Amino acid sequence: MRLSRSLASVTVAVTLVLSLPYEAMPHPRVKNGDPPAPDLFGSQCRTAVRGSHVVVHCHNPYVDTDRVRLHIECARWWDIDTDGAPADIGPALTVRLTGRCWKEVRSVWVTHQKVR
Repeated sequence: MRLSRSLASVTVAVTLVLSLPYEAMPHPRVKNGDPPAPDLFGSQCRTAVRGSHVVVHCHNPYVDTDRVRLHIECARWWDIDTDGAPADIGPALTVRLTGRCWKEVRSVWVTHQKVR
C-alpha cells in the first residue's frame, strides 16, 4: 500500500513538470534578456622605441586570425612616415614588427583587422 502512494505522488509530480510550457522551465545556461557575450578578438602588442628604431611584439591569444600593421609617424617634417606591411597572426602565435625613422619617432600605433 505504501509503495503505490509514493509511486502515485511521483507520477503526478512528473506529469506536472512535463506539462509546463518551455519558457516556464528553468534553464541554467540561458539567461533571459542578457546580451550575448562579446566576440573576443585582437592581439596584445608591446611597443619599444629606441632612438629612431621601433620594435613591436604582438601576441594573439584568441581563435580568430588577426591582421596587424605597424604605423610610424616621424618627428621631422622631411622624414617619411611609414606604414608597414600587414602580418597575419594565427591563434597562439607571436610576430615581431620593426620600422624606423631617420631621426626621432613622434608616434607609433598598430592597427588590427579580423581575417575572415
